[in-house]
Amino acid sequence: MFRWGILSTARIGRDYVIPQLQDSENGVVTAIASRDHARARALADRFGVPLAHSSYEELLASEEVDGVYIPLPTSQHIEWAIKAAQAGKHVLVEKPISLHANEIAPLIAARDAANVLVCEAFMVTYHPQWLKVRSLIAEGAIGRLRHVQGAFSYFNTDPSNMRNNASLGGGGLPDIGVYPTVATRFSTGKEPLRVQSTVEMDPDFGTDRYASVKADFGEFEMSFYCSTQMAARQNMVFHGDDGFIELSTPFNSGEYGHPTVILENRGHDQATTFRFGGVRQYRLQAEAFARKVSGSEDEVFSLEQSVLNQKFIDAVYRAAKHDGWEAV
Repeated sequence: MFRWGILSTARIGRDYVIPQLQDSENGVVTAIASRDHARARALADRFGVPLAHSSYEELLASEEVDGVYIPLPTSQHIEWAIKAAQAGKHVLVEKPISLHANEIAPLIAARDAANVLVCEAFMVTYHPQWLKVRSLIAEGAIGRLRHVQGAFSYFNTDPSNMRNNASLGGGGLPDIGVYPTVATRFSTGKEPLRVQSTVEMDPDFGTDRYASVKADFGEFEMSFYCSTQMAARQNMVFHGDDGFIELSTPFNSGEYGHPTVILENRGHDQATTFRFGGVRQYRLQAEAFARKVSGSEDEVFSLEQSVLNQKFIDAVYRAAKHDGWEAV
């Protein structure tokens, strides 16, 4: 069994990841760390985890931990992922792994030096609905792909929330804009060449609260918007000359509705619906990660993929500063 340690008691770990790590077939959580020992102990007791540490360093030194999951604020991801790798631990770190693509290179170096697995936690790439979309596009189910359209939004104006704190790496593009970009790249195997964008900043928080993006992939175009201050919505459409594919709940499976993939033909007189009820994508991610550590051929989201996705986001911010196209 792969023995997980958790750095921090963040909500995404508490409510989503830890329960599915505990339910995974090949893993178990053995330790939780927080700078507040009482919080670490309380969360450990909640999930039946034996060890609670009062520092992240203490957990990284533990011989009872094979790898760590890091749901710290974005601004601390690279720092602690490097420290974990240097401690000989495998690392699954929450997205976004960094705020700038060039910051990932030291982590790649640390990964290679320690010979450990380090991955950004894009759970969507393990969900069978996205594997289905990728296979449908590859087999020509919609003919030539011409356009991808995406949306991801929620409403959050809580000043104490990390997503509204610029110093911690908050903002809509780092938090949710990364999903349409990674999903398009994952499904098509293509990279953007250039982008245009509009980015609106919150005057009080200093974070991006709305972004509208157009991307040129050479063979097709992509457009998407994301916002932290709009009514909750998520949607992805892949439109070809022979039909289109639409996902009802592309990212937060179950929270925004029942996940389905609908394939429509050109004449709009025939549709096939693929349903994916009961899928636990964080569990699938954890199981694939643990198998990869053991030497399997499982596909995981590599740091090299993280660099490419962050280059996309970096270009969006640059493009917002001027009219016209910005190279990725």
